[in-house]
Amino acid sequence: MAINKEIGSTIHHLIERCKDGAKGYLTASEDVEDKDLKDLFKKYAVQRDSMITELQDQLVKMGSLDDESSSIEGTVHRAWIDLKSALSSRDRRRVLEECERGEDYAVKAYKEALDKDLPATLKQIVQQQYEDVKRAHDHIRSLRDAAKTH
Repeated sequence: MAINKEIGSTIHHLIERCKDGAKGYLTASEDVEDKDLKDLFKKYAVQRDSMITELQDQLVKMGSLDDESSSIEGTVHRAWIDLKSALSSRDRRRVLEECERGEDYAVKAYKEALDKDLPATLKQIVQQQYEDVKRAHDHIRSLRDAAKTH
């Protein structure tokens, strides 16, 4: 099945958002002290890696590759940049705020992708991944809210 440019670009964008999330969560899992967050961030990093693989597999099936050098966004998305300073502050709430900010971008990217005219199989995968990202976002937000009250 031939891939049209818009679909390819949409999938590449989702892959980039997932790569940002995987890197952000991996960094956070290595640097955060709270064991519950360390485990959660590791889980989300692995989740994003598997989402990347799933999207890359779809690109291959459509006759395209995930060209790592073609990232328009460059390295890590701005949303995850402030994570390092939040981690060094050892402030649980700040770390969760930065993770939530990164998730905001991922949720937005998935919503935009779902508005596109994707092939049925791809749409189903993107919908499932969107639900996973949304769940992660909402979980991070609820942990952040709980951290504010302590």
